[in-house]
Amino acid sequence: MLNRVILIGRLVADPQLRYTQTGIAVTNFTLAVDRPFVGQSGERETDFIDIVTWRKQAEICANHLTKGRLVAVEGRLQIRSYDDQNGIRRKAAEVVADQVRFLDRARDFAAAEPMDDGPPEPEFDDVPF
Repeated sequence: MLNRVILIGRLVADPQLRYTQTGIAVTNFTLAVDRPFVGQSGERETDFIDIVTWRKQAEICANHLTKGRLVAVEGRLQIRSYDDQNGIRRKAAEVVADQVRFLDRARDFAAAEPMDDGPPEPEFDDVPF
């Protein structure tokens, strides 16, 4: 059996960090992921997918991600049931992330930790082909 999900999208709001009663970090955020086709209205439709991260990854996401950031998420789909405030049984689908890759840079470099950019990229004039 296989349960694997890979998504690329943008955060619709800042991640929400909380801790379980035993002190384990958990962060929730929602990704906006465009569908690969245009709908009947002539515009690209978007799915809003809930993401959950745990432990150190949860803290990293909460500290470095903000609304609008582009990320790749790899994990598994989880369907859970719960009773709402009216006692009605509901289901929720979410992706439990194993990996979250930041695909763009933070807009506010003062809020992020310094990053080693590595060697400078060559200019197009320097490429021999």
